[in-house]
Amino acid sequence: MNNFERIKPIDSLQMQLDAMRQAATQHPYPSLDERKRHLQVLKCVIQKNEEALLEAIHQDFSSRSKDEMRIAEIAGVLQGIQYQCRHLKKWMKAQRRHLPWHFLPGKAHVHFQPLGVVGVMVPFNYPIFLSCSPLIAALAAGNRVMIKMPEATPQCSALFAELIAEAFDERVVSVINGDEQTSADFSRLPFDHLIFTGSTEVGKKVMAAAAQNLAPVTLELGGKSPVIIDEHADIEEAARRICFGKSFNGGQTCVAPDYVLLPRDKQADFIAAYQRQFARLYPTVNGCKDYTALISWQQFTRISNLLADAKTKGAELHTISDEKILDGSRKLLPVLISHVDDEMAVMQEEIFGPVLPLVPYDQFHQAVAYINKRARPLALYYFGFN
Repeated sequence: MNNFERIKPIDSLQMQLDAMRQAATQHPYPSLDERKRHLQVLKCVIQKNEEALLEAIHQDFSSRSKDEMRIAEIAGVLQGIQYQCRHLKKWMKAQRRHLPWHFLPGKAHVHFQPLGVVGVMVPFNYPIFLSCSPLIAALAAGNRVMIKMPEATPQCSALFAELIAEAFDERVVSVINGDEQTSADFSRLPFDHLIFTGSTEVGKKVMAAAAQNLAPVTLELGGKSPVIIDEHADIEEAARRICFGKSFNGGQTCVAPDYVLLPRDKQADFIAAYQRQFARLYPTVNGCKDYTALISWQQFTRISNLLADAKTKGAELHTISDEKILDGSRKLLPVLISHVDDEMAVMQEEIFGPVLPLVPYDQFHQAVAYINKRARPLALYYFGFN
């Protein structure tokens, strides 16, 4: 039985939290040197085991670009550690605050204190970066950290848990693996702060669970991030950049474009340009290690159902390539969708894959109004010169 299969019940999770909180009470203010040492230990873990971690993620996805992972998973972690170490001494210093005259001759300062034990819930799409990034910040602030790794990446999650257990005292950093029930139990623990990255629907459940303990929560959620292409934009250049962003990690990125608003008379030109740009980036997909597959067959089926629903309701599907995927992976070739409407599931759900609906407009203000009528997106992209 590996680390991923060993599911910890809620009592065991609570015992782990209690042990870490007791350690924090006994040593509430780690020194600058201790915090930097923890960060350097994490840096060594990532650097020494980079290839093993990337291979584990590659296996979890059935195919994932290692070059993309070095950019998105590894570089950001190492740069984050470097940045924290460079500024930490300054950040730890007390800051003076001005007092009104009637409090004189009093003085006021802000002293920055560790919270205690921070919980981190990690999504599948960037398991190393989205576990280590909040871990870096929490360790720099003098906290202890419990991390719940994603069940959708069992190889990476098990390896990361093993590496962290070898490098850190479990009262400083502890990695938890398990199924969805373990995640639910984890979110109900009385952390001093809980950080969740993932979908909006799961985020609502996490916040509701944390509210029972009045635990402060930081949510980094997805959404339907739009692209606006102005009538004067360079369509070829816009297609090149959008195709790269939407193809990166197979579209499984929270800030990936989710739909494109473009002038009605430019739609055919954009589809043709997107086809050219994808062919330039990926001349072939079968056996291509640089094109990332979907994380699971469940996700593959979900997106296939979005496409089927859209087609049934009158949408036109534009497959970017005629190539058939025969390499046994869960790769999904990009699909652009025209003639969409709000009744289609693809315009209601976050897609999280290489599918891109096109919404034409006649005047620019219509595009702005379209976005403003909907839930606030995580990101928005504009192509033009205004």
